[in-house]
This record gives sequence, structure tokens and C-alpha cells, in this order.
Amino acid sequence: MRKYEEEHYRYDNIKDAIYPWIKEELTDSHALNGKHISEKDTPVISFTGGLKIIFVIRRGEDTFEVLKDNMLPPDCNIEELYHKSCENLIRDVEFVIGNTWYGAFAIIADGHHECSSLCFKHIWQVCVDKLKDDIVVMAPTKDMVLFAAAAQEEVVRKMADHGRQAYESSSDKISQSLLLFSKDRKELTVYDKEY
Repeated sequence: MRKYEEEHYRYDNIKDAIYPWIKEELTDSHALNGKHISEKDTPVISFTGGLKIIFVIRRGEDTFEVLKDNMLPPDCNIEELYHKSCENLIRDVEFVIGNTWYGAFAIIADGHHECSSLCFKHIWQVCVDKLKDDIVVMAPTKDMVLFAAAAQEEVVRKMADHGRQAYESSSDKISQSLLLFSKDRKELTVYDKEY
């Protein structure tokens, strides 16, 4: 019996519990099998700026398992899997915007999926519409996404410092890079300005 034929991995049994996670390094300290994730045996989608999307299966309240190729039926379409995982995220996780003490904003979710907010263009579109400016975004850890209006350079500088500190002290590092969501182009790209 192949792994995807086992009851525990049958696609119909897991499809509603699959979520996208953003990663730069393919490791995760909390996923059951996340210590060493290899692109050779794991579905991975390239994102922006060296970031990648992997998929996890929720196995309990705070328990996740990285989805491996051998857990998926051979005819599984990765793009459809991505869309399904985003639908699951929208259904199961509430994303809230909070304030930081220095004037930036943060995405607050459930402690596991904050970084997954990068997948949702509509979140960033609402933010640029409210701030009436491009926004600089940073995802230093799995549970932290920060953003600020691009024109507020001092706030962006403080945000970048805060993000770097969080990155250094976290066991679930994502990235120290800055991203830009352009209100005109309506896309998330690498922000090459140094802070």
C-alpha cells in the first residue's frame, strides 16, 4: 500500500486540513517531520524574494505535519492544492491587524499562520488602500508579519530593527528581507532599499 492510500493520508481525509506555510529555509521546529524538509520529496512552490511555500496537514490543535510528495496521489495538481490550502486558511484562521508601539502594524492570527498572510493579496490591498501608500512588509518569523507605509521611513527603520531582533531570537526564522506591496502594481515584490 502506498502512503497516499493509507487512511491517515487519503486525500479526501486530509484535503480540508492542508495549509500553506511560507519558508525561506526549509525547516520548522514545530512540525512533526519539519526538521529536515527537502525539495526532492516535498511539494514546494517558489514565492517572492527567495521565499517558498510548503504545505502542512493539521493533525491536532497545535500539531502539524509537513506534506510530502508520497502523501499525495500521483494526479494531484500542485496549483489546485495551493488554492485549496488557501481556502482552508481563509475558512479556519482569522487575520487581524494590530498596532506596534513604534507606528508600524502587525498581522495577528493563531501563532502558526501569521506568515501565511503573505499569500493573500486582498489583505495587502486593503492595507495600501487604508494607508494610501505602498507598504513595506517584513516576515521575520512564522508568527510575525510587520508592515508600515513606505513613506514613513523612520517607522520602517524601527520595524526592520524590530524584525531583525525577532528573527535572531526565534526558532522559526523566516526572513530578514523586506518586501514591498505596491498600490499601483498590486503585487508583493522584493524591496531593495536598505534599513
